[in-house]
Amino acid sequence: MHDVVEDTDVTVEDIEARFGAEVAQLVEGVTKLTKFKFSSKTERQAENFRRMFLSMAEDIRVIVVKLADRLHNMRTLEHLRPDKQQRIALETKEIFAPLANRLGIWRFKWELEDLCFKYLEESAYRSMQGLISEKRTEREARVNEAIALVRDRLRNLGLHVWEIKGRPKHLYSIYHKMQRRQKEFDEIFDVAGIRVIVENNDECYRALAVIHDAFKPIPGRFKDYIGLPKPNRYQSLHTTVVGLNGRPLEVQIRTMEMHQIAEYGIAAHWKYKESGHSDSVINSSDEKFTWLRQLIEWQSDLKDAEEYIDNLKDNLFEDDVYVFTPNGDVVSLAKGATSIDFAYRIHTEVGNHMKGARINGRWSVLDTKLKNGDIVEIITQKNSHPSLDWLNYVVTPSAKNRIRQWFKRSHRDENLARGRSLLEKELGKTGLDSILKSDAMQAVAVKCNYQNTEDLLAALGYGEVTLNHVVNRWRDMVRDQEEENLPQLDIQEESLNTATKSPKTFPKDSHKYPIAGIEGLVYTIAGCCAPLPGEPIIGAVTRSHKGISIHHLNCSNVRSFEGDRLIPVHWNPNSEQKQSPVYPVDLSIEVIDRVGVLKDILSRLSDQNINVRKAGVKTSHSKPAIISLSIDIRDAQQLAYSISQIKNMSDTLNVKRLTQVEHD
Repeated sequence: MHDVVEDTDVTVEDIEARFGAEVAQLVEGVTKLTKFKFSSKTERQAENFRRMFLSMAEDIRVIVVKLADRLHNMRTLEHLRPDKQQRIALETKEIFAPLANRLGIWRFKWELEDLCFKYLEESAYRSMQGLISEKRTEREARVNEAIALVRDRLRNLGLHVWEIKGRPKHLYSIYHKMQRRQKEFDEIFDVAGIRVIVENNDECYRALAVIHDAFKPIPGRFKDYIGLPKPNRYQSLHTTVVGLNGRPLEVQIRTMEMHQIAEYGIAAHWKYKESGHSDSVINSSDEKFTWLRQLIEWQSDLKDAEEYIDNLKDNLFEDDVYVFTPNGDVVSLAKGATSIDFAYRIHTEVGNHMKGARINGRWSVLDTKLKNGDIVEIITQKNSHPSLDWLNYVVTPSAKNRIRQWFKRSHRDENLARGRSLLEKELGKTGLDSILKSDAMQAVAVKCNYQNTEDLLAALGYGEVTLNHVVNRWRDMVRDQEEENLPQLDIQEESLNTATKSPKTFPKDSHKYPIAGIEGLVYTIAGCCAPLPGEPIIGAVTRSHKGISIHHLNCSNVRSFEGDRLIPVHWNPNSEQKQSPVYPVDLSIEVIDRVGVLKDILSRLSDQNINVRKAGVKTSHSKPAIISLSIDIRDAQQLAYSISQIKNMSDTLNVKRLTQVEHD
């Protein structure tokens, strides 16, 4: 039904009226954001995934429907253009197949992977088809002989065997293993395999003993996923033995319930839930969905679309390492994780106050990679805090984001204190609290494009807004006796009001001039405020015979001009210049220092065809880096968008627009 909502005028409300609220909720969770506008395909893709995972948190069945829809798309992919085939197959391989694996839906996973393999690496796919078909008869005979032997031995011991059959190994799985281990086809152990399904856990281990007695086990090839299940709830015993003809044979042993969960994953969860009702909503105490809760936690903090997609891919792949707390609780982490990742997995405050770690009872350096079975103990101290170096060690997205959040928050506290100090010097310490809590100051914050007074103070602290601008806005807002201490204010206000009410009629040749009100006169853009098209401006007659100086309407230097030197002007919307002029803008960007951060910023500017005149980086050990950029900007809208793109990067702590002070 979601295609109907996407491609026709039918709404989710129409679906609800016909099929009920539950069906409508599932349809809405699966439906893509086709009716919203995004600046890039990456942003659209990122927002689709954000919405999908939030819907999963409300009802996990959303993703079952989504995966079924994607599987159907992949089965009919031959009807699309080659470029679309490649794009959809790549997205499926990187996101949806790992997602099916995370949810334990093996039936979706293997077919999605094989179909992606077919379209992304066609020659290798055909080659694998040939290799498998060549040995099929010989392999099936070998497997059938082993099945007969195992069945007889198990029945002789009185074990209830539900099923014993050959286990198909899929094309991509074999190919991926060959590539990963740099092996030839004949060297892969588990091309041939059998699956034994018995009554209960006890019989699984008894069956394992029978198989190890009948065949010689290969050392290092036994895995117990019953005692230590995978994060997607997969459970089985895996062993590889030497078969009757000397060839390796992989054996999986599980119960029928384990088999259903292995094949259908979360879709089998309701069938076997003892309470008798579906667990469609993610329970905060349900360990099966730890990975999904963590994914949702950090996805709201990653505003940059490219970074979100990259982190999503990393988080979905299954290579996990299992470690223990000192109390014996199992914690699963991404492969390559360190004790810092472990600390943040336990709790944010544990990570933020981490002083050191003991691994298996011994002090260990923080960048030590954890191994399966390690017992990890985190030592905390109240005055300890994260280091920027930690970002070079951690691998889990949740740990990275919490470290970045700590630095942003700590800098925010400093900026709040600095902003408050600036206001205290200007307005006096007495009564400042009441001023900050007043409706007038809240209105000033809104006029300065901040949500509240606290955000305004932080911006004042790191220089995004000037003290003069805030104070004048506040004084204008309250209209109290302090206006008497600003004798030039009345003159300027009269001129500024005249500027805002300037006529919108232009001379016949007005299209030649980008600024209306000074047609034919010599003018310069003031370097003290460097106004851009789209920002309010005013002209000032200079005494240095440089013509008219164009200032931002709120520029502090404008107050030094007498009222008769101010000229009402504004940007000409009818200007028809052959090439849109660009204006220099200087930015100072405070970032968490890491390799490639400047490249990522320049890439975002390049995507908007913004020329970078100059770039520089200043670094200090264990401190944020300061990036200085000089860029060419068309108008205020382009600058605002560019700054928002840079701010949305998780490594960015602050972006400040600089101006060259130039006194007229």
